[in-house]
Amino acid sequence: MSITKALGDQLAAALKGLDRATLTEESIARLKEKPGVYQLYLNGKFVYVGKADKSLPARLRDHLRKISGRRNISPSEMAFSCLYVAEDFSALAPEQLLISHHKGMGDIPWNNNGFGNKDPGRQRDSTVLKQNHFDVLFPIDLDRPIEGLEPGETSLHALMEAVKAGLPYNFRYGKSAEFKARHLRVPTAAMTANEAFHLISAEAPEGWQVTALMGYVIMYDDSPNEYKSAWRYYRAGDSMSAVPEAEPAGDVEADPSDPGQ
Repeated sequence: MSITKALGDQLAAALKGLDRATLTEESIARLKEKPGVYQLYLNGKFVYVGKADKSLPARLRDHLRKISGRRNISPSEMAFSCLYVAEDFSALAPEQLLISHHKGMGDIPWNNNGFGNKDPGRQRDSTVLKQNHFDVLFPIDLDRPIEGLEPGETSLHALMEAVKAGLPYNFRYGKSAEFKARHLRVPTAAMTANEAFHLISAEAPEGWQVTALMGYVIMYDDSPNEYKSAWRYYRAGDSMSAVPEAEPAGDVEADPSDPGQ
């Protein structure tokens, strides 16, 4: 008898019997700050199983924020179900039990397509993504307004920090002493990411470019370097579109830093 399989079957059955809640702040706010496991549904289809080692609300808010910054998908299409688990039960890796239970049935496609991965780091910026990668299916939305932006005079560095904090996807950039020395004017608090990256690239030192990859944005002094998964470049205040490459569909390597894998 496999004890782990029995536990996985019981977990799956318990989650299956629960009602689903829409993935909204209102629904998440009703949860307790406890560890647990959860399942996500897209338009009623079961797509992902994950865990929260400390806080179910915090983990689900991460997903809500991520999805809110993507094209081809809306948080209104998402729902979730969840179970609290005792802290000592977390040592048994309950999400892995659920993954093993469902994977053989063809469920949970997002557990194999990079949905839970965080910023992969500089060494992965040139990676060609698979056609079924979450970032290819649901690329970042550059028309999204930046949250918390304040109009007026500021330094280039301060604007970059504000953009990084105000977007639901990562904006990673290199360092330069010139960023704090250069000043500009933010015309409105309602700037979109696209407008902000035009402004940032216009004020950046020579040779710097902003690159919108499928899942995040980077800025380095490597212009006119091109990236295989890029779909827009910002150089000296102008933008250029690109056609990203993609490999055949298949399982995507999980980020080991992702607590939901």
